[in-house]
Amino acid sequence: MGLFDFVKDAGGALGSKVFDLTHDDEDITKPTTISPERLNHLRKASIERTVGEMNLNIEQFNAEVDGELVTITGTAPNQEAIEKATLACGNQHGIGQVDCQLALAETPTSAAPADAKPSDNAQPSQFYTVQSGDTLSKIAKELLGSASRYMAIFEANQPMLENPDKIYVGQTLRIPQA
Repeated sequence: MGLFDFVKDAGGALGSKVFDLTHDDEDITKPTTISPERLNHLRKASIERTVGEMNLNIEQFNAEVDGELVTITGTAPNQEAIEKATLACGNQHGIGQVDCQLALAETPTSAAPADAKPSDNAQPSQFYTVQSGDTLSKIAKELLGSASRYMAIFEANQPMLENPDKIYVGQTLRIPQA
């Protein structure tokens, strides 16, 4: 898919998770430092766990983290899985770019009926970065033509979004085709 930019200071922070992983029995009020290599390792583990929990069925998924850049590889069953994995990586705190090298699994052409229409998953979605004051309704009105289509955006971003009212500035969302 290519290289995607994200707001690196937005997203789910590792925060106390990093401290818990590196300093089990230490006082949390003391300053601590983590080497860049260790932070890359922790981000990689967090990304792979997050994508794994999404049940996207990506074969041989791998994430390599180098600072704020994550490169993801593997074979995805559809365009939707590629986009959701890309967003799950980019919406992690500290990740500013995702180099998505996920391949789309080849499906035998003989298995599809002659009158089959391409699914919506075959078309890439638009990505949108949430701005201050945005709601899913406002985004839907602007990009899909009707505020009532906010549930289409919510559904396109599940399981990443748990509630249509809980989006945050800097978060990147999938916007389905209008």
